[in-house]
Amino acid sequence: MNIVSFIAKQVPVSEKQITKTIELLDDGATIPFISRYRKEMTGNLDEVEIGEIVKYKTNFETLQKRKESVIASIKEQEALTPELQKRIEAAQTLSEVEDIYLPYKKKRKTKASIAKEQGLEPLAKIIMQQREEEIIFVASQYLNDTIINEELALQGARDIIAEWINEDSTVRNRLRRLYQRRAAISSTVVKTKKDEEEAQKYQQYFEWEEPLQKCPSHRLLAILRAENEKIVRVKISVPENDALDIIDDIMIKSNIEACTDQMFLAIADAYKRLLTPAISTEVLNQAKEKADDNAIIVFAQNLKQLLLASPLGQKRILALDPGFKSGCKVVCLDEQGDLLHNENIYPHPPQRETTNGIKKIKSLVNAYKIEAIAIGNGTAARETEAFIKKIPFEGPIQVFMVNESGASVYSASKIARAEFPNYDVTVRGAVSIGRRLADPLAELVKIDPKAIGVGQYQHDVDQTKLKNELDTVVMSCVNSVGINVNTASAPLLSYVSGIGDKLAENIVNYRSENGALQSREELKKVPRLGGKAYEQAAAFLRITDPNNPLDNSAVHPERYKLVSKMAKDVGVPLKELIGNKTAITNIKLQNYISDNVGLPTLNDIVKELEKPGVDPRKKATVFEFDPNVKTINDLKAGMKLPGIVNNITNFGCFVDIGIKESGLIHISKLANEYISDVNAVVQLNQHLMVTVMSIDLPRKRIQLSLVD
Repeated sequence: MNIVSFIAKQVPVSEKQITKTIELLDDGATIPFISRYRKEMTGNLDEVEIGEIVKYKTNFETLQKRKESVIASIKEQEALTPELQKRIEAAQTLSEVEDIYLPYKKKRKTKASIAKEQGLEPLAKIIMQQREEEIIFVASQYLNDTIINEELALQGARDIIAEWINEDSTVRNRLRRLYQRRAAISSTVVKTKKDEEEAQKYQQYFEWEEPLQKCPSHRLLAILRAENEKIVRVKISVPENDALDIIDDIMIKSNIEACTDQMFLAIADAYKRLLTPAISTEVLNQAKEKADDNAIIVFAQNLKQLLLASPLGQKRILALDPGFKSGCKVVCLDEQGDLLHNENIYPHPPQRETTNGIKKIKSLVNAYKIEAIAIGNGTAARETEAFIKKIPFEGPIQVFMVNESGASVYSASKIARAEFPNYDVTVRGAVSIGRRLADPLAELVKIDPKAIGVGQYQHDVDQTKLKNELDTVVMSCVNSVGINVNTASAPLLSYVSGIGDKLAENIVNYRSENGALQSREELKKVPRLGGKAYEQAAAFLRITDPNNPLDNSAVHPERYKLVSKMAKDVGVPLKELIGNKTAITNIKLQNYISDNVGLPTLNDIVKELEKPGVDPRKKATVFEFDPNVKTINDLKAGMKLPGIVNNITNFGCFVDIGIKESGLIHISKLANEYISDVNAVVQLNQHLMVTVMSIDLPRKRIQLSLVD
């Protein structure tokens, strides 16, 4: 089995496409670069397809590494035969490899190993052959000072047989299939935890059972979290008689009762003591892995939508981090997001310095030529919004409510301390709120995605897998938008294809020492930014107002000569070609097809020439909550309210309706028809008009609906 055929079984693309993609990956190319600039090589694979190839490439490499380790271990024991090596090399999964390796794995002292030390292995072999009618007599031949009667001899032999049954790959595989079809998951409450307040959120799982196959990922993760918190005990089970029948069918080979009676006892022991714990754990781990993958997909989809949220753009922004007793932190930012001014106002109880607050805000808006106001959506957000909207500004000022999840994490981070070494966390947090309005992507990349507050059970899933997937999402978003190399922060630059943390720092340092970069070509002067990094990164980095207009587009520098030839062929200077629909229409793409360049790349170039460097994100729009609803106590069933989707899960979406608690629209209430994918109906940050279905005041839960 080779890597290409392994991947081809999992990813529905041709082996040629897989081969070329692997070559590019092994050469250091990134997913965004391959999908955008190597379309001819891969047969126009997109980021999702390339990502799947990367995933299964990693799986194959992990499998191969384990095979090598197992072969080396068995070889060291001088037990490796050509046939055994072929079996290991032919294995398609890690579980197959582990099954083959199980008899050779170094074990702690077991009942079987003790019995072998007592010389009972020959007796076990006789029983396994199932030909001996006088097994009691045979057992009497193995008595000694330790084994004082026939039953002890037979018990030891059965212990050895039970281990052999446990190590039989046919038995394990057939039992696995039974578990995959028939396994049930059940949970029961730990009696001492039943009445604890913390346990009540898991009350539905105090006595729960359902087929494992039908248990949705969010419920499985909730049950396992309850188990981790010692609130419930979880069990995976199959019909015992069906399992024993499977083993009997494999292991019972004669009608000689003397031996088969011993075999039935050994089978029952092997199943209960060895196979059930092992396969139950394996099957549960597999279900957990699928649930993790599902939760990670949900998180990744949410993160992508959040990162690509509408930016306001380069505006002068006044940002407020609201508060009651501690006041509202106010910061003023220029068009680049640099801090111009900060102070506190106290318009709310207990101080109620409303008049003074109005004067200060008006003064700051005028002094710093503020164009928009950003208000964090935490404590005192609605009160602060109402306060701001009472102020009679001299000109039109847009007021935005900004999701501040993770702002406190950023404000205490190393990145924030480096950006604002002379300011405290309150100033940094307010700056982050303002910058999020201007450009959510540029600001959110500075925060650990898990702290942003979207997704489900992100702290319960495989953290390595989660980090890898989220890093891939961030890189995809950053490169799809394109980055201004002269204004981007180091954290933002680090996600550009081919850059990473160290080169990002080098770019920032180069800018500090030499001023703004004047061209993409100048990137080659950045220390340690070599040819490969330049190839991967250049087209995703933008230079504003460049000498060569292509430096502010997604056209790769390797195609500049080609575009210049296009301009010459249609009779216009390069600068006049860009945005010139008449001239672009006259470009005959067939004339530029070569061994390295095909229509996919040429079509991309034409799109860029029509609208170079266009940001794919929509512009931010103002949203207003119902002014009459400020707390959960203001809600009544049947109310229709404006809201913003602030989290999406497999079972529905949560909606911010302008109060502390978000409401849930269950998936069944998203449409008048069956919905299997929440994302098919709603998107993060989408503006909705929802209906209040019910309010649970004690548990502070709100049920909403999109269905009339």
